[in-house]
Amino acid sequence: MSKGKENLKLKVKKEWCKGCSICVEFCPKKVLAIKGDKVEITDIEKCIKCGLCELRCPDFAIYLGGMDDEEK
Repeated sequence: MSKGKENLKLKVKKEWCKGCSICVEFCPKKVLAIKGDKVEITDIEKCIKCGLCELRCPDFAIYLGGMDDEEK
């Protein structure tokens, strides 16, 4: 993991998610799944914080944020 990413946490803004599943397909550790037409974090312990989900999300619905960021 890159320096500085240890304090980041994967977050989802479900109201922004359109359920395209691009983030799910790019996740190398299969941390994400589509459930009820929205992305869901299924196994946060497997997340390596690579940022591919955030990079590929066309709707900015998933991101690596600080521990104190408000989850929406």
